[in-house]
Amino acid sequence: MTTLRIEHAITDYEIWKKAFDGFTEARAKAGVRSHSIRLPVDDPKYLMLDLEFDTAGVAETFADFLVQRVWSSPDSSPGLAGAPKTRILDLVDGGER
Repeated sequence: MTTLRIEHAITDYEIWKKAFDGFTEARAKAGVRSHSIRLPVDDPKYLMLDLEFDTAGVAETFADFLVQRVWSSPDSSPGLAGAPKTRILDLVDGGER
């Protein structure tokens, strides 16, 4: 399993989430298996988003789509404040629950 981690500042979570939900079909077609959204307890204007993929190549392709088609336009990315930071991560240990 490969994770595309996205971190960025936001202006308003509800506005950002509505835009995020508008890309549900695009995420599914791109191979996103699941996602997790995290907000720091001390900063409601920042978020971390993990998108899970089968391979790093598919994650990289989706990251490119976000840069070129979503984040490049304020109309497609309302609620976004500043430039997102992305990293592609491989799970090496799932730990215990």
